[in-house]
Amino acid sequence: MAKTTVKPGQTVPKSGQYTTPGRAETTLVKGKPAPPTPQKGQKHTLVDPTKHKK
Repeated sequence: MAKTTVKPGQTVPKSGQYTTPGRAETTLVKGKPAPPTPQKGQKHTLVDPTKHKK
């Protein structure tokens, strides 16, 4: 399975914990824009998707 990565400003495809080089994990919410990264060219990488109970 491919890793989910998100560029700054891009709409987040899956809610969960994302990591960015040089930062702690950040919670990003599906449908919201991703926040800026510390340096140009970096991306947010999904490390722990949110588990929804139905």
